[in-house]
Amino acid sequence: MRNLVVSEWITIDGVFDADTMDKWFNPFQSGGRAEHIKTVIGASGAIVLGRTTYEMLAPFWSAQKNDEQGPADKLNSVAKYVVSSTLGKAEWNNSTVIKDNVVGEIAKLKREADRDILILGSGALVRSLMATDLIDEYRFLVQPMVMGEGKRFFRDGMVAPKLELLEAKTLEMGVLALHYKTVK
Repeated sequence: MRNLVVSEWITIDGVFDADTMDKWFNPFQSGGRAEHIKTVIGASGAIVLGRTTYEMLAPFWSAQKNDEQGPADKLNSVAKYVVSSTLGKAEWNNSTVIKDNVVGEIAKLKREADRDILILGSGALVRSLMATDLIDEYRFLVQPMVMGEGKRFFRDGMVAPKLELLEAKTLEMGVLALHYKTVK
């Protein structure tokens, strides 16, 4: 059985807003952070994305024809599952749209014998899955900044998973790579 691993890039106060990444994410670019991201993506056997994250990633990464940016080869070749009730077709290589029975379809993917399934970003999707027993691990890449405002991953009223720390690593410029398993 495969693990379902959530990967989120956030600030100390939980902001993960893609529209403001130039303020909280880009200033902390480093070789160690790039390598960490490449390793996390490279370890996956499939990727699950919400529609918004898919529409943000697909145009850029599908156009990468070499791996100078890091995980391009992996992102373009791995099986991708896009959870959306509105998206008709996913054009990015190896992409399948999941419209109905999201929990059942992801549970079915977990039962396959392969490498872990990675959810990138996709906050609304992740929060909807927190109430299920599907998520096995969380990987947070925490940038050393407090935004004070913006779209937050952690929301009032969300189901709070119980977590056990597996690894904490400090990267350049104070970025933290935190790896947790879900205690079930």
